[in-house]
Amino acid sequence: MTFSIARRLLGAIAALGTALALTGCGYNDFQRLDEQTKSAWAEVLNQYQRRADLIPNIVATVKGEANFEQETLTKVVEARAKATSIQATPELVNNPEAFNKFQAAQGELSSALSRLLVVTENYPNLKANQGFQDLRVQLEGTENRITVARGRYVKAVQDYNVLARSFPTNLTAMLFSYPVKPNFTVQNEAQISQPPAVSFDKPASK
Repeated sequence: MTFSIARRLLGAIAALGTALALTGCGYNDFQRLDEQTKSAWAEVLNQYQRRADLIPNIVATVKGEANFEQETLTKVVEARAKATSIQATPELVNNPEAFNKFQAAQGELSSALSRLLVVTENYPNLKANQGFQDLRVQLEGTENRITVARGRYVKAVQDYNVLARSFPTNLTAMLFSYPVKPNFTVQNEAQISQPPAVSFDKPASK
């Protein structure tokens, strides 16, 4: 066996040993789950963008109705502008502060839209507008898609974070810089943790 062949053989053995070592320490699992969270996050952003694109048409349709509450529309427009002003890059999921800021802005937009849909119930002409009804159905469908996409992202981050915090793969996470990722949380946790007040003093409205 010549020296050159022996050197290449040792190199191949070393490469195989390195590959087996990386597999055993969870390196490949980090690669897979990191890509999975990126994919799930991309779907979340896709659905948020769909909602942002839909809002101008809804606002334009609602503006066509006389005497509609301008304050409600203004809040929707402002919330959309604030939500879309945050640049949602893939790196955002590794920055807890930026992630929370993004989540808060989207939550504010969700609240403004919910208020808009409730208020429109008081406008018969608007309720009878077929164009508005179509937009409303699309918006409600988008909200459902956002919920599903967020749920998939929550699961993807959960799997990733379990690997990043478990031993011995947490050592691999530190060695190759795979930090724990932030996840979605409930914005109004204190409010919804309070039990609902039940009173039978007044009859239920019909």
